[in-house]
Amino acid sequence: MVDLVIVGGGPAGSAAAITAARSGLSVLLVDRATFPRDKCCGDGLTALALRLGEGLGLDPLLILGWQTVEDLVIHQPGGRSTRYPLPRGDGLYAAVVPRMQYDAALLDLARSAGADVRDGHGLTGINVDGDVATLEVEGLGTIRATTVVAADGMWSPTRKLLGLASSGYRGEWQAFRQYVADVGPAAADLHVWFEPDLLPGYAWSFPLPGGRANVGFGVLRGGQVAVGDTGRIWDGLMDRPAIRAVLGDNARPEGRRSAWPIPARVDAAVLDHGPVLFVGDAASASDALTGEGIGQALQTGILAAEAARAGGTAAEVASTYARSVRRDLVADHTMSVALQGMLASPAGARMALWATALVPWTRRNFARWLFEDYPRALLATPRRWKRGSLSAPGAYAGSD
Repeated sequence: MVDLVIVGGGPAGSAAAITAARSGLSVLLVDRATFPRDKCCGDGLTALALRLGEGLGLDPLLILGWQTVEDLVIHQPGGRSTRYPLPRGDGLYAAVVPRMQYDAALLDLARSAGADVRDGHGLTGINVDGDVATLEVEGLGTIRATTVVAADGMWSPTRKLLGLASSGYRGEWQAFRQYVADVGPAAADLHVWFEPDLLPGYAWSFPLPGGRANVGFGVLRGGQVAVGDTGRIWDGLMDRPAIRAVLGDNARPEGRRSAWPIPARVDAAVLDHGPVLFVGDAASASDALTGEGIGQALQTGILAAEAARAGGTAAEVASTYARSVRRDLVADHTMSVALQGMLASPAGARMALWATALVPWTRRNFARWLFEDYPRALLATPRRWKRGSLSAPGAYAGSD
């Protein structure tokens, strides 16, 4: 019998484990995979993810492959390119780090916080009886828990075992990633292309150390790109003139292509079932505008652990968690969905991006807004206004 069982060792599960273990709860974290393991992702960390990681005690200096980002370059439909600088000398506002190293570092933090981490052990069964959950785990047998945090991703085995899976659901976004070696010097910046045939989706090149980059694209499911056409897009992506100009003539793909669905409907997701709380991709918490999900995974994991720490009946813990998610994420989700419409056509995307590039102030603050330096819907939610909301330092401010 433990206070908290966490199913899934990604950012959401590790954040829950670290937070709960440090508060004195007994924590068992299980994951079918053995870490370090790769995770298909764009590998980008926003200011939100960086600040939450700092609060958990994550040290970038200990993570192989960490790349700080200082500038964003956006390529509009039609070819115009604009550089958006992030603030300098006041902490980090964006970074890129391969998920193999990032997730393993977070899981090591969970271990050091006192969580019992058992990777290589998958969940095979779960039964909810009132305020207690009984779980069957490969190699560990039967475990009883006061609270279960399901941090097991888009396809959540926990949700499936509980009979809560949505038949036919494939996420709001479909994304594709390829690591690329021997990129040119221009790829040292973070690039985003709003290609007319991908809107409201986009293509990206995220820099990594050693002349490498994470290159890919994401499309909105149900948008103008049929998922069946994505293979054709993949085949020609790196040879599009605007993208080749950044990657350079010597750039070459390495490893395999990867694809993954992105769930982004936190406003409609089932967040709890008895003593079970769903977090991260299992809560469909990714940003509906960009598909970014690491910051939201960390945030929901922390909120779930805080609800468990507050205690009460299973219904009270679940209510505390659901209220916290609605308070912190739903308004921003609604704003992101509304903004999708502005990027759905080349004319709309050009107009929106033209407004962001008018003067240095708009360029700097748009970059900060895009990288979740402050909430998407901050101006529409006065309860979150406070001094310094639009000028907070980045993560690790003052660190060497």
